[in-house]
Amino acid sequence: MKLTALRMINEKREKDFNKLGVFEAEDLVRFYPRAYLDLTERSSLRTAYHNDMVLVACEVVRVAPVNYMSRLKTVKAYCNQDGLPFTVIWFNQPYVRDKLKAGEYLFYGRVQNKYGQVSLVNPSFEPLEKNDRLKGIIPVYPLKGSLTQKIVRGAVAEALKKAKIDSVIPGPVIEKYGLPSLARSFFDIHNPPDLESRDIAAERLALEEYFILISAFKIIKGGKEDVRIHRYGVSAGEVKAFAERFGFEFTDGQKRAVNEIFENLRGPSRMNRLLQGDVGSGKTAVALCGIFMAVRSGYAAAYLSPTEVLAAQNYALLCRYFPDYRVGYLAGGMTAKEKRELKEALRRGEIDIVCGTHAMIQGDVDIPRLAFIVCDEQHRFGVAQRNALAEKGEGADMLVMSATPIPRTLSLIFYGDLDITTIPDKPKARQEVATSVVSASRYEDMLDYIGGEVRAGKQAYFVCSKIDEDDEEGTLISVKELFEELKGRLPFVRFALLHGRMKDKEKAEVMQAFKERQYDCLVSTTVIEVGVDVPNATIMVIYNAERFGLSQLHQLRGRVGRGSEKSYCFLLMGAESDSARERLMTLKNNTDGFKIAEKDLEMRGSGDFFGTRQSGKVLGEIRNLHYPAGVIFAAKKMSDETFEGHFDTEALREAALKKYNSLKDVVLN
Repeated sequence: MKLTALRMINEKREKDFNKLGVFEAEDLVRFYPRAYLDLTERSSLRTAYHNDMVLVACEVVRVAPVNYMSRLKTVKAYCNQDGLPFTVIWFNQPYVRDKLKAGEYLFYGRVQNKYGQVSLVNPSFEPLEKNDRLKGIIPVYPLKGSLTQKIVRGAVAEALKKAKIDSVIPGPVIEKYGLPSLARSFFDIHNPPDLESRDIAAERLALEEYFILISAFKIIKGGKEDVRIHRYGVSAGEVKAFAERFGFEFTDGQKRAVNEIFENLRGPSRMNRLLQGDVGSGKTAVALCGIFMAVRSGYAAAYLSPTEVLAAQNYALLCRYFPDYRVGYLAGGMTAKEKRELKEALRRGEIDIVCGTHAMIQGDVDIPRLAFIVCDEQHRFGVAQRNALAEKGEGADMLVMSATPIPRTLSLIFYGDLDITTIPDKPKARQEVATSVVSASRYEDMLDYIGGEVRAGKQAYFVCSKIDEDDEEGTLISVKELFEELKGRLPFVRFALLHGRMKDKEKAEVMQAFKERQYDCLVSTTVIEVGVDVPNATIMVIYNAERFGLSQLHQLRGRVGRGSEKSYCFLLMGAESDSARERLMTLKNNTDGFKIAEKDLEMRGSGDFFGTRQSGKVLGEIRNLHYPAGVIFAAKKMSDETFEGHFDTEALREAALKKYNSLKDVVLN
């Protein structure tokens, strides 16, 4: 059914939905909320912290006239809650003046508590006696262009009524395990009567998604041919001599990884190996040893990176360690002429090692003699993208790397077709990073400390998860808001802004300028999670840390501690709770990424490994919902029983193949 068949969607809104990956009315059913507003409890401003989102009942004492002299056309209201006076201000919303009068109201918005003066900024509001909108559990959706929360909620509600929703899990399996109705679960995820119902629905939808995904891997792996084509002639002595170029002794884990790759390349089967290791464990050095094995044997190699920043860094490494070989670079930010010349050189076989981004996957890129492929940060690429590069060299050996430690139980489920090599240890020179969980009451103290460190010549990262301010009901501070706020609070500090919506060339320029100390602090989204190496950066600040998975926080923490100076990671809590504090204390007290990953799986569920980290195209974009890891194992068990009992239907195979093909749509950050 077309989107425009829905009552609330015209052509303009249809285009905006398309930008969000919604093309048909049925897609709206799986257009999950990215967050929820819990408006079941009201707050007291006396106990609210700076930047908290609050629902407050109060009295509006007076509303000032619109200040048209201000560039932002401000409206200000003077209010009182239980004897505490505060102000409410709206920017660029002059119509608010006509809607607001003296009396009792409910406000929902962000608290500003500066120098003891409390205010709310751009809150939603309604008369207290009316209270038919600011109550219950309210879904919050991603937005684009002309779309508002009201429009999206209405469109989703209509789609839920009209869509045909059937589970592809076979009837006998559904009956055996007493699974809830899939249709009811979709309704409850969009309109939860309470948080418990939302969580039950999330588990059921996650189970369906994992069932399809695991079944897809079963179907695809069925006919895989792994016979070795390339014959490597490199000797163990030559590999050992190459490893000595790094100027440090490999750890036991690195040595074992190099040996496993060496043996794999000399064996009868094509290599398809996952190399995982903690931040700073030396995976790149192992990968370069693998590339050496290929080029020394007369073959070509390719090194695929998720971002231009990381690709440029890897290109510099390749040029440094392979001075006797021809190294090429291919990325989206190059000029058309540069790309054309590089592709021609590749076709003529003049390049031994090509390094770059997903630009290497394009159909007009031909890499003769390609025998060895390294795919860095594998979770940033879809299976089909890796395969597209592998197809450029018949029978090419593949080494995919991950700095996100994955519990072995999950690895065996999702990478059952891969040999898994783990580097458990770290280089001895790696700095420990002191980690602190910071409550809102210590926020000013933290900023004062960072200001002092900047004056002493150090650099810092400030990280949050969101790029833009929401049009209505933002629950998290955005990177753009934070950038402006920090500039006001620390005017002597040189701040730079970085986020995933910037062009690759812009991101690379900002990162390079930060590395060269042209900026003191970088305010960024998680785009800096991988590939950034700035030894002078000693401080990492993460806002709303409770919203991230522990493994992702561990990754971000790994961006500091890369030099000789003592480094610090500050985890700011946006919402105080015992469970959130327990999770963050796990990170504070632990530096082993694999132990952290196991604990994260136990406490949070699997979303951090295979959900939010890999875009909604992979697992249904069930964001911010912490369902138990047991869901994955239940899905695997049900998938096993389905194929063993020959219950697999045409509908399941069609859904599984569609899921597999959609993996190529994973967003490259």
